[in-house]
Amino acid sequence: MRVLRGAVAGLAVAALAACAAPDIRVAAPTRAAAAPVALPPVKVFTASRPQPPQRSNADIARDFLDLHFRLEGGSTLPQFTRFETPITLRVTGTPAPGFNRDLTALLTRLQTEAGIPVRRVSGGAANITIQSVSRAEIRRALPKAACFVVPNVASLSEYRRNRRSPRTNWSLLRSRGKLAVFIPNDVSPQEVRDCLHEELAQAIGPLNDLYRLPDSIFNDDNIHAVLTGFDMLILRATYAPELRTGMSRAEVAARLPAVLARLNPGGARTASQRLPETPRAWIAAYEQALGPQASLRDRLRAANTAAAIARDLGWQDHRRALSHYTLGRMLHVREPELALQHFLTAQTYLQGLPGTRMHQAKLAVQLAAYEIAAGNGGAALARLTPAAAAAAQHENAALLSTLLMLQAEALDLQGRVVEARRVRLDSLGWARYGFGPDWAVEARLEEIAALRPSGS
Repeated sequence: MRVLRGAVAGLAVAALAACAAPDIRVAAPTRAAAAPVALPPVKVFTASRPQPPQRSNADIARDFLDLHFRLEGGSTLPQFTRFETPITLRVTGTPAPGFNRDLTALLTRLQTEAGIPVRRVSGGAANITIQSVSRAEIRRALPKAACFVVPNVASLSEYRRNRRSPRTNWSLLRSRGKLAVFIPNDVSPQEVRDCLHEELAQAIGPLNDLYRLPDSIFNDDNIHAVLTGFDMLILRATYAPELRTGMSRAEVAARLPAVLARLNPGGARTASQRLPETPRAWIAAYEQALGPQASLRDRLRAANTAAAIARDLGWQDHRRALSHYTLGRMLHVREPELALQHFLTAQTYLQGLPGTRMHQAKLAVQLAAYEIAAGNGGAALARLTPAAAAAAQHENAALLSTLLMLQAEALDLQGRVVEARRVRLDSLGWARYGFGPDWAVEARLEEIAALRPSGS
């Protein structure tokens, strides 16, 4: 399930887009808002360039087992499940514009990168039904979800009738034959695509999410927008001929080393860097900090609790950085200097850490915004250039457009007006995919334009 996150510091963009796009306002506006612009056509990513996993096969085997034999609430599953026949998929409802293009691209990746026999059918029964409905309908069915997947049903109405039935209980699932994925059709194109990736991956693969994974969509931190190289390896291993539905955790564990050695030989030569488990206390605090329902005071208290737990456990990984990044985002309007310290602290834990390019790219937005507000165009560009490359590789249009808008402001500060105009125009096509409606694109453009010091 992709979780609906509320904005933690009052973004002037749609709430769903706020999950994918970082907060950037660090001070009150200092010059007039940007003039309205004619928006170019929507830009889309045409080729995937996933990075192979950078961790050891021993660590990946542990991840595989925890992803397949645990659920997000902490309960365990007694046996391994997957589809044992070629998978058919159909689409119902009213798909959003661009939906078919993104679904076709995803199915192609699943077939070629993960070796999964999945194909779309035009009618009749199917193993997986993707139903496109409004965001409001999804939230009426599951209030905290942006999108979700359910076993043994084929429509939202069927789910409503059976939501408390054992048939829709993931912990009771013993085989996979019929599932439904519910996707919003009235949000930004990127949000639709992100939901497709996450929910379809869980429909055919692991059911769990793990905060300890820095390089995966199987993680409720929403850092990654599309399936990564690690995710495709997990899915390919899920459908390895050595495994089958009904196996116990011990039986799968016994066969995994050979499976991973065959599929990921480089991982056999990589040293283990086993990250500790994520305690429920940290998860609860982090999720309350990001939740849209609690007051700002309660969210701040929760964010400080998460940071304290990470400190007391001695973490040196992306989860500790996330704790400080979250605090920075919540404090940047009321206490910008303290927020900056949290952002810089997060940076110290991410530098040189494998699998965290997207974490660093989102952090670069925050740090570059401070540089622009201070008139330091060169320093901002030094942060933004590698971050934009990471956002493009990971196909995050909302983040890429934000980074390019910031680049344009930094270039203007250096007097590179023609180059700034070209970069800003480029950002708008990506923004239309990432943020959706024109008003959301223009609001983000104006918010970033307000960062630059007056008179510059």
